[in-house]
Amino acid sequence: MGKFVISKRKNGEFQFNLKAGNGQVILSSEGYTTKVNCMKGVESVRKNSHDESLYEKKTSSNGKFFFNLKAKNGQIVGNSEMYESESSRNNGIQSVKSNAPDASLDDQTLE
Repeated sequence: MGKFVISKRKNGEFQFNLKAGNGQVILSSEGYTTKVNCMKGVESVRKNSHDESLYEKKTSSNGKFFFNLKAKNGQIVGNSEMYESESSRNNGIQSVKSNAPDASLDDQTLE
């Protein structure tokens, strides 16, 4: 089962990573100035992960494949890693769809 890991960056911003059951990061967030907003990002991924139309499939300048997951308002809530092939990227999207809705929460920012 997947899990959202919330951590704090060196610059003080909060971020989350969605990890698959094998521990591999399948989606990463941008930095958030507050933990509340980071948690809203997690909820947005949970809520929107099933909607195929919210996945933006991209190719980087070096020919690698990746995707962004957008909220309904068009804002990017998560980015994937870089993949060597389109099929690997598509597998990554399926992994987000299957892991995000029921993923547990691992808040590593608790002091």
